[in-house]
Amino acid sequence: MLYWLLYQKLFLYFRFFRVFRYVTFRCVFASLTALLIGLLIGPFVIERLRQFQIGQYIREEGPQSHQKKGGTPTMGGILICISVLVPTLLWSDLTNPFVWLVIFATLAFAAIGFADDYIKVVHKRNQGLTSRQKLVFQFIASTVIAVALLVLRGEGIYSTRLVVPFIKGFRPDLIIGHLLHVPYIWPLAFAPFVIFVVLVISFSSNAVNLTDGLDGLAIGCTIIAAGALTVLTYVSGHAVFSDYLELQRMPLVSELVIFCGALVGASIGFLWYNAHPAEIFMGDVGSLALGGAIATVAVIIKQELLLPFIGGVFIMEAVSVMLQVGSYKLRGGKRIFRMAPLHHHFELGGWSESKVITRFWILALVFALLGLTTLKLR
Repeated sequence: MLYWLLYQKLFLYFRFFRVFRYVTFRCVFASLTALLIGLLIGPFVIERLRQFQIGQYIREEGPQSHQKKGGTPTMGGILICISVLVPTLLWSDLTNPFVWLVIFATLAFAAIGFADDYIKVVHKRNQGLTSRQKLVFQFIASTVIAVALLVLRGEGIYSTRLVVPFIKGFRPDLIIGHLLHVPYIWPLAFAPFVIFVVLVISFSSNAVNLTDGLDGLAIGCTIIAAGALTVLTYVSGHAVFSDYLELQRMPLVSELVIFCGALVGASIGFLWYNAHPAEIFMGDVGSLALGGAIATVAVIIKQELLLPFIGGVFIMEAVSVMLQVGSYKLRGGKRIFRMAPLHHHFELGGWSESKVITRFWILALVFALLGLTTLKLR
């Protein structure tokens, strides 16, 4: 809205407002706006959650050191969503369809997380939606996103071709072209793309959710991942950089730099209150929304295959749970880790909570830097 007012309207009379045309300038303002919103309304949100007695329920089988955290206000993801979406609406070009798509993704996955958290609070337990219910809702939201991208492909502003790291000449299309002209079964041509998008977004959302187990761990890794996404989004929409790095240039994705900048600022603002010892937890409303938003941006800018790098810690946490469950079921109750997700394994191994958090942040930074280096290693 401010972009529309300051640049599209007032620029005609005040030439100084020309600076608001640049995404880098608006990205900085969106990030600062998100940070200020988070810092300013954080205490209000925390107090309101306390008044409504929306506290965290700690699972009994978890580390005993976590039991003292019971009752800490949760559902702090509401604060994150407000801090992200308000600056996005203020500083981005709202005629851009990609902006509305990431807004939808954030709200849709936040709604799933809200339902999960709400059930936990109402029934005073650590179990909200069942895993199956959660997956069904995630698949539905991801399918809507995939279909929207197919519509944008039809308008010529999106590509369903994959960008493969390290291999610049190999860009497979996820649409089966020869089926497009076959009567009755032509919708099957889009099935590989839809399935791929659904799996990427749903897995990413759940991976962030599983990482959210220690004070500041998930949000700190989100800051790093969102920062890397900001760089990737900027170069993907920049004519010179995309040509130099041999990326597929998509001019319209430049506006997502503002969203990514807001995501960084909002995450820093939330970390102020979520740092150990946490005054508030993000809950599923925050973790699912963050994972869904990050994955949606990656899918739009054609960097889905870089997610294991820029979100390396999230992947580690999710894979540790998958391995633990698989080992327990297939090996007659034998476990690989002391406890999953992975951060609990190191806690039970004697690492302090602060040490686990800091070292995982370092790993997240290393993964993100590795992901950025793949842009040139082709």
